[in-house]
Amino acid sequence: MKAAVLTHYDKNGTELEIREVSVPVPGNDEVLVKIKAAAVNPLDNMIVQGEVKLIVPYRMPLIMGNEFAGIVEKTGKNATQFQPGDRVYGRMPLKKIGAFAEYAAVKESALAVIPEYLSFEEAATVPLTALTAMQAFEIMKAKAGESVFISGGTGSLGAMAIPVANSLGLHVYTNGSVENEERVMRLGAERFIDYKKENYVDVLPNVDHVLDTLGERELPNEFKVLKKGGSLVSLLGLPNGRFAKRSDMSLPKRILCQMAGRKYDKMAAKKDQTYDFLFVHEDGRQLEYIGRVFDKDHPLETSVDEIFRLDQINEAMTKVKRGKSKGKTIVIMDNQK
Repeated sequence: MKAAVLTHYDKNGTELEIREVSVPVPGNDEVLVKIKAAAVNPLDNMIVQGEVKLIVPYRMPLIMGNEFAGIVEKTGKNATQFQPGDRVYGRMPLKKIGAFAEYAAVKESALAVIPEYLSFEEAATVPLTALTAMQAFEIMKAKAGESVFISGGTGSLGAMAIPVANSLGLHVYTNGSVENEERVMRLGAERFIDYKKENYVDVLPNVDHVLDTLGERELPNEFKVLKKGGSLVSLLGLPNGRFAKRSDMSLPKRILCQMAGRKYDKMAAKKDQTYDFLFVHEDGRQLEYIGRVFDKDHPLETSVDEIFRLDQINEAMTKVKRGKSKGKTIVIMDNQK
């Protein structure tokens, strides 16, 4: 089979090689998936540049790719949830990625059935954002009736996180440019703050939770609107001791993470708040929940920007690295767009 392979880390980025490799044999608890489409994410470029080595130290050569959609080809002897022919999608297990390939052997616990109204290309855009939303609210221990501020919630993550938060009974606030207000309110936000007219710091005191999608420049302000004892989960901050413990890291890595996230822990400690960094892991059960939250009448909002073939993977990676996409960049595994 053909696969896009990383041979070495490079902080400035390096091209992936298209190689012929053996079709993987699924383990007892794995499913062999014929990959139909995979999404390219900023995470893929971060891996190439060695930016996640502290969290997951991959061995080279490495078949790249983190989220995908495809068809079950065969199952391991203990894998009973799926049958050959099932349409499935998922986030590759952290320690064994490999979605940029014609086939992948995946733990069945990482998979869920694709909602029937989604194409493979549309389905491939879902897993990372869906799991990010689910796992963020899980870390927060968010309860019905509480409030959450999703910073910059007008992008693909907000399109997922807002309805999920709504399904959990949370009061949802977000901010962004005014042209997105109607769409965001329709998704379930109770309040939209036009960042050109108002600063959320001035109008949102004492929220229970914050989901940070903006990183270092906004974290001080996000802690200001968080109530005493509230929780903040960041997607773009730095890992800290709480993250290392939750990830069951070794003692040396725990120490390194404690040092990396110390300044954010200090910000949180001023008002007995908590700071957590999120690096999304696979979870088919949570994807199943997403399938129940969204249906034909209230479908998943997906957006595909551009579709590339596998042999164009480096063009796709470059496009994502440049930013300013209007949706997910997709790679398909056959020779037809």
